[in-house]
Amino acid sequence: MPANTLKATVQEKYGEAAKRAAAGAQGSCCGPVSSCCGASADTEIFDPITSNLYDAGETAGIPAEALLASLGCGNPTALAQLNPGDVVLDLGSGGGIDVLLSARRVGPTGKAYGLDMTDEMLALANENKLRAGATNVEFLKGDIESIPLPDNSVDVIISNCVINLSGDKPSVIREAYRVLKPGGRFAVSDVVVRGHVPEQVKKSIELWVGCVAGALEESEFKSLLSSTGFIDVEIEPTRIYKGKDAAAFLAGAGLDAGLASEVDGKFMGAFIRATKQRVAGSG
Repeated sequence: MPANTLKATVQEKYGEAAKRAAAGAQGSCCGPVSSCCGASADTEIFDPITSNLYDAGETAGIPAEALLASLGCGNPTALAQLNPGDVVLDLGSGGGIDVLLSARRVGPTGKAYGLDMTDEMLALANENKLRAGATNVEFLKGDIESIPLPDNSVDVIISNCVINLSGDKPSVIREAYRVLKPGGRFAVSDVVVRGHVPEQVKKSIELWVGCVAGALEESEFKSLLSSTGFIDVEIEPTRIYKGKDAAAFLAGAGLDAGLASEVDGKFMGAFIRATKQRVAGSG
């Protein structure tokens, strides 16, 4: 899919998701339950990717609309090292749940930015910011391939199942490296492929993981981070999607559920860590 077409499709689908969340309906852009990928919105299929990512204690005081708009595949705020005073940037911040959770952890001396390209999501995120009474939060409009922040300005970059949607992942990683301070941390949740998946199956399974874009293979993701300059690169599986999970989504989309056996255990939600190198002599 051409990059411009991909971007327009992502904006359209996530704009629709924002409107549903604002109206009090929960959805997912990774499965038929949301109609993001062309299946019926009335189809009720448990989504193993986006379900049960946040516990009740963690989201207490977070606006319900922020949780309804969560379309992630992990909980980067629970796994990332966030310290009081840190500046955090969420790539593809959606309705703002991970930004609001980060803002709590960095405290009044820190700041949490959210970056999103979808007007409807930004409007919803700003409403959620007001409802939460968050004063150390700012939402920015822009592309994750061209981050509107200065060099060396961010302590931690988080993201929740968004990088897989980009048609230019090397630019995303280069931009993340640019805006991080020396010693800054890359700490994102995303869908990652482990091992070989036949092209036919991969194209079909895009309905299930990411809808309109492809997840990176595990070694490819590590190589991309390392070649950009990141060190201490780690990928930790957080959820491994089984064939039975894929079968439900394939069937809901009118595809051959038998393909599920070819992806069993090869797609996973993962937490990806890396560090920007410090300048020599900086300690």
